[in-house]
Amino acid sequence: MTFPMTIQVAQRGVVVLPKALRQAYKLQPGDRLTLLDLGGVFVLSPQSSQVDALAERISGALAEEGQTLEGMLSVLREERERYAAGDPSVS
Repeated sequence: MTFPMTIQVAQRGVVVLPKALRQAYKLQPGDRLTLLDLGGVFVLSPQSSQVDALAERISGALAEEGQTLEGMLSVLREERERYAAGDPSVS
């Protein structure tokens, strides 16, 4: 499922995942999800957190290309700001 979905935060911070997602990933009541906050971009994963290992892999791949994680996040923030401002060149 790659299309954006809108969900609403209900009373006490409860968020309901669409039925199609729950079915696609075989999520059951009581299942635990991992929530990552990447500077205002939320990533919700049905898998346990492997942030440290993933961050190390990303940093290594970026270093091989002469990039930094900070640089990538900076570009992401800029694109997000352009998108929020309604820039037509952002798809």
